[in-house]
Amino acid sequence: MQEIHGWTENGWEGVREAFAANFAASLEVGAAFSAYHRGRKVADLWGGLADPDSARPWEEDSLVPVFSTTKGATAICANRLAEEGRLDVESPVVAYWPEFGSNGKASITVAELLSHRAGLAWIDGRMTAEAALAWDPVVEALERQAPAWEPGATHGYHATTFGWLVGEVVRRITGASLGSYFRKEVAEPLGLDFWIGLPQSEEPRVAMFVELLPEGLGPPGGGAQGPSVQQLIALAFGPDSFLGKALDAPGGAFSDPVVWNSRAMHAAEVPSANGICDARSLARMYAACIGEVDGVRLLEPEQLARATAPLTTGPDRVLLDLDIQFGLGFMLHSGLVAIGGSRSFGHFGYGGSFGWADPGAELAMGYTMNRLEIGLAGDSRSVSLIGACYGAMG
Repeated sequence: MQEIHGWTENGWEGVREAFAANFAASLEVGAAFSAYHRGRKVADLWGGLADPDSARPWEEDSLVPVFSTTKGATAICANRLAEEGRLDVESPVVAYWPEFGSNGKASITVAELLSHRAGLAWIDGRMTAEAALAWDPVVEALERQAPAWEPGATHGYHATTFGWLVGEVVRRITGASLGSYFRKEVAEPLGLDFWIGLPQSEEPRVAMFVELLPEGLGPPGGGAQGPSVQQLIALAFGPDSFLGKALDAPGGAFSDPVVWNSRAMHAAEVPSANGICDARSLARMYAACIGEVDGVRLLEPEQLARATAPLTTGPDRVLLDLDIQFGLGFMLHSGLVAIGGSRSFGHFGYGGSFGWADPGAELAMGYTMNRLEIGLAGDSRSVSLIGACYGAMG
């Protein structure tokens, strides 16, 4: 029986039971979960192994990359600038980033970047990981890139390019990189253990990913050891499909899964995909979006309402025509992401992680793990944890 560490508030014991059940069912290697209710932490749990090869345990302060769950943090940065009047999301991107306007992009608005409607879900041509992690080569490639569909006409998930597109707008306004702005304006005021660009001093705390593959395809790790889940999806739907090209962006730079466990990736800033944090930081961050947490509120009600107003309708043309809808950078309540009330919002990440808030229930949650599952909006592990939280509230 896997030992579960941490605590739950009285009445929230069912969350601990659900967390333990995921381990008992062999669905986890290492994981953490946290929840806030009405601005107070009510669950903080962790357990398992951060690195099964070395048997390093998942500690209270273990960190792990959260892939697209990072997009929620990036969205908060953009929405704070909008709240302060420094960013008009209805303005064209070229008002902040003039070089962006070439090749049919002069009229694309910041709101279209944030809601995955810009038609820039991939970058033509090839690129090395070293170039992609240097920031400027990707930004320059996006300046040259023509939209794959009429901007604003439909939406399609910008799986990786979202981070450079929104991050460069933030950089042009603030003079700081997205990761630096996030640390100063979001993470430090709340005391979050959350980084987009991890310092070397924090590297020993990072958990290693474990990718479980279908039988017969070889052990986890990718490369010579077998394909990654990302590669399997691209193979299934074709490298020239919208999904295959979006997952391959920028230019195949991150197609080798080994890079995601590398120091180079952890140190860089990829604001769509390489945020590194713990579960309690995700829950605390989202709690501060819907109310005060120890005197700090990230988004005032008026901006929160704008940020979570639906800007998309219909099927996502990159994510297999699924019902996934977006506001200003956040995933919203939809047919596929039917969590909590209609005003619920947040973001899921590749493999299963998520940060989520339900303003109506005054609930915020964060989940991190190192065993990767295939899923666009969580999996059975997160479903059970979310259900236990709502169960605790009656």
